[in-house]
This record gives sequence, structure tokens and C-alpha cells, in this order.
Amino acid sequence: MRTRPLKVALLGCGVVGSEVARIMTTHADDLAARIGAPVELAGVAVRRPDKVREGIDPALVTTDATALVKRGDLDIVVEVIGGIEPARALITTAFEHGASVVSANKALLAQDGAALHAAAEEHGRDLYYEAAVAGAIPLIRPLRESLAGDKVNRVLGIVNGTTNFILDKMDSTGAGYQEALDEATALGYAEADPTADVEGFDAAAKAAILAGIAFHTRVRLDDVYREGMTEVTSADFASAREMGCTIKLLAICERAGDGASVTARVHPAMIPLSHPLASVRGAYNAVFVESDAAGQLMFYGPGAGGAPTASAVLGDLVAVGRNRISGATGPGESAYAALPVSSMGEVVTRYHISLDVADKPGVLAQVATVFAEHGVSIDTVRQSGKDGEASLVVVTHRASDAALGGTVDALRKLDTVRGVASIMRVEGE
Repeated sequence: MRTRPLKVALLGCGVVGSEVARIMTTHADDLAARIGAPVELAGVAVRRPDKVREGIDPALVTTDATALVKRGDLDIVVEVIGGIEPARALITTAFEHGASVVSANKALLAQDGAALHAAAEEHGRDLYYEAAVAGAIPLIRPLRESLAGDKVNRVLGIVNGTTNFILDKMDSTGAGYQEALDEATALGYAEADPTADVEGFDAAAKAAILAGIAFHTRVRLDDVYREGMTEVTSADFASAREMGCTIKLLAICERAGDGASVTARVHPAMIPLSHPLASVRGAYNAVFVESDAAGQLMFYGPGAGGAPTASAVLGDLVAVGRNRISGATGPGESAYAALPVSSMGEVVTRYHISLDVADKPGVLAQVATVFAEHGVSIDTVRQSGKDGEASLVVVTHRASDAALGGTVDALRKLDTVRGVASIMRVEGE
């Protein structure tokens, strides 16, 4: 074993950073044995230096993160501060001054992953980010390394624990959205401002990262279609149950049937109870991967939290540490395929449409005619009502989003259609 320690700087010492520091200390001997050299915490950059941080020498704490990453003697910089800036500048500065980087920053990687990979390659350093997508769940490394010889066709997953907790509560207890959100907030699953989670921004960033790795194509956050879950109602769950489904907020990355393009999207969807993702409860995450040779694989576990996320960070730290000792670097960006990213309008899937209509003869015929005129085939229809008003539920066969959009626009123009109560995609066939 090498006696000279690997020097590690920690940017951020919040929920995740403090767990990283704790594990580095309590598991120091094991980490040294696995890496082949001792690991030394050389500095910790924080915003509030006066806060007591158990197990961390106050002499290591600094508010000058830039000076820390410019030291020149660091082997690895662990970035867990999040956001775009100053994280981006600190990471590139770390590369310039000889350090490899382990990050959990999904937003930055989804927006500027290509530039960060280029900077790492320019300086001969590693950029690892297992913790950026699904907490403790090993996902990026299997996609990037274990399945490197395979062709991944689809990645379908629950990648946000907050939204899964809320939807699971709505399904299992009949609670409304706000009631379930309030419980998630009280239990610490939801932030005071839950927008990033419930509007799908968090999941969209993760989808961009997953799609880029899975399809060897640069996929940015702006390429990901995003739809939040705040409009999901108890009535939607009732309709899902009648179809033998539940509702999940899904990140879906898939290769087109002809292999010539890819799509990435995040939105609520009905999913059959028979699908493995339907049984994912509470704040857990799960990702379903479909590939040519390996077939169907599922990765499941806690997708957030201090200790689970720190586990992924430390796994990357061990891998990067080994590379430093051997003088090698691990896999960098693989974007050789350079496939175009199709718009949401080209995505083909099934749809569940609930209409409020007049309860009189001929309504179903009018509605069916509109679907036929737009080339959207109907799978099933269910109608119920009384006193002149009715509910009409239509489930389609697979159709493009653009075709469905045209259909709905035409339906709204019918005198017999009072309104479109809800539209939801049906996935996981």
C-alpha cells in the first residue's frame, strides 16, 4: 500500500457532505485498503464557518472554495454544493490544478456535462457522478461500464423520491395532492419549496444524464420534455385502478424504433400493476433498463438522503482514488452516436382521455369520428352519466403526441363535449 495519502477536498458540508466526511473518518482503514492508499480530508469549503460540524477539524474549514481547489496538492475534489455557479467554476478550476472530481450535481451535469467532460479530458482527470441520478442505487456505472458492450433501447424509471411518496399516498389512502404533499413536507421528504420535485425539474435533469449515457449521445436538460404532477387527482387514480394501473411520475428515455433518434421525457403516467415499477412504494426510486443482449434489468433502492447519497459519492471516490494511484483515468464522455433528440410531438404511446360530455344519443359516434379523422385508434371506451351529463373515458392504441394533440383540439370544438377532464399517458406495456 502507498503510504502517501490521497488528499481530498470537500465542497459543501450539508446533509450529504457531512455524511461523506463521517464515512471517510469512520471507514478510513477500509477505504485505504480498497483504494491502496490512505485518504486524507484536506479541506472543507462551507458558507457558514461558525457552525459546529461533528468529527471535522475546524482548522480544515474555509469559506474560500476557490483558494481550496487551487491548492495544487489535491488529488480529488468532492462537489456536493449543487446549483450551476459557483459549482461549475470550482470544478473546472479543480481540473486545471490537477484534481479529479466526484460530483452529485445533477443540474450542472444535465446543463453542461459535455463542457465538464471536455475539461476533465483536457487535463487528464476523472469526472465521476454516480450520486447525481439515483442516490445509493448503482446506475450510472452499470450503464457506462457493465452495459458498454450492449445496446440500450429504453430507460424507464422513478427517479424522484418526493413525487413517488406523494403519488403513493394518493393511491394507497385516497388523499388529495395537497394533503399528500403536506405529509411529505412534514416527514422531510419534500422541501419547503417543492417546485423542483413536483414540477419534474429534478427528474428531467436526471433523465438528460441517463439518456446521454445510455444512447452515447449528448442530451441536455433543454432536450427533455417535462410535465409536473400537480394536476393529478384522486379521480385519475380511480380511473387508473379501473384499468388495473397506478400512476407514477416517470423519466423515460428511449431509442426510436428505427434507431435513428432518441427521446427523453418526464411526466405522470398510468402504469400496469403488473409492471415492476408499479410496486415501488414511498420515497424509493427504481429504474428499469431494456437492452438487446441483457434484456430487462431493474435497479431499486433509496434515491436520496444523506447516507445513501454519500454511499454513491464514496464509491466514486474509491474508483477515482484507484485511478490516481495507477496513473489512469476512467471512462469519460461517450457521445460518438450523436443521435438527434426528437421532439415530444413524435413520441408514440397510449393515452387515457377523460371527457365531460352531454348525455344524449350520438355523442360517442361524434367522438369516435374525431379520433378516426386524426388517425388515432381507440382501444376501449367507457361511458357513464345521468341527468343530461356524462363522463366518457377513451383509451387509445399507440399514437403520436402530435396526433393526440390534434384530436383533443378537435374534440374541444364539439358542442357535445363540455370539457376535457384529464389526459394521461399509459406506459410500461
